Parts: sequence; structure tokens; C-alpha cells
Amino acid sequence: MSGLEFNKIIASIILAIILFIIIGLIGNYFLKIEKIDKETAYKIDIPENQNESASNKTINNVDLESVNSLLINASFENGEKISKKCSTCHNYKKDSKSKVGPNLWDLINRTKGSVDGFAYSKALIDQGGKWTYDELNAFLYKPKKYIEGTKMNFAGLKEAQDRADLIYWLRQYSDNPVPLP
Repeated sequence: MSGLEFNKIIASIILAIILFIIIGLIGNYFLKIEKIDKETAYKIDIPENQNESASNKTINNVDLESVNSLLINASFENGEKISKKCSTCHNYKKDSKSKVGPNLWDLINRTKGSVDGFAYSKALIDQGGKWTYDELNAFLYKPKKYIEGTKMNFAGLKEAQDRADLIYWLRQYSDNPVPLP
């Protein structure tokens, strides 16, 4: 490579850099960047719907689809398959001992925190109430969000049909299963 060709390449690179800087300065002059608002998104005010639909319920600030209508066509087989996730920590048989979690025999409409000998979290005991279909639905969606401070270490079930199938399956573990809603 001759010295003349090398000089042409270096001159081209320097010219490109100078043009890039000049174009940037001209652009900044016309746009005046320091005066542009830093917020790049638009806020959209949406009025809150005052009517609560029958298929959705808000429990502890969680908007969930009710499983009541899904329980009618719930799949016992799918509920059994989903329950395998639960069986590592819970028993389902009558009078069996609790594992890491309490025994789930006769769970529906049972008072929360009522299995003798199981050390429930203070958060669950303080919440009180019974495990209704809607309470189980909300709890199984995101246990840690529904009862902040619960010991239950489960991410939850996102699909409403999966929750309905599991609740339907759990319903059988009782001497007198609670009627479907």
C-alpha cells in the first residue's frame, strides 16, 4: 500500500467523524434536548368500572375469575394430576398426620388454621374465616399474595380451570362433600 492510499483512508475516517459530530450538533440545536420532558409515556386515565361482574371477584385486591361456574364441568382427572404438586407437602386421607403442610381432609368449609397439631403462620390464623370455594380459588392463585406472611411455599396456579379442577378433586376428600355452588 502506498503512502498516498493510506493518507486517503485516514482522511476519509477523519472526515466521517467530523461530519457525524456536525450533524449531531445541528440536530441538538434544533431539538433543544434539555427542554424535552423526560417522561416518554402518556398517562391514560381510565375510569374505574363501578359494576362488578358476576364472573369476577376481587379478593384482597386480586381480580379473579370465579371458579363456581367452572366447577360444574371440572375435570377430576386433571385435578388429580395437579394434586401431585400438593402431595409432596400435604396428606389427603382422613386422620393422617400433617406433613410440611396441614392435612387437607375435609378442607372445603373448614375453619382456617384448624388442624390440630399443625403450626400455622400467624398471618393465616389472623385472617380467619373458612375455606370456601372462592377463598380456595384466591389462595391457590397466589398464596403469598393472598395471605402475606403465609408459610405456604407454592407459586400458585394461573389458570382458573386448573384451580377449579383441583378444588373439585379436593372436594371428594370428605365424609360429606360440600355441594357445588
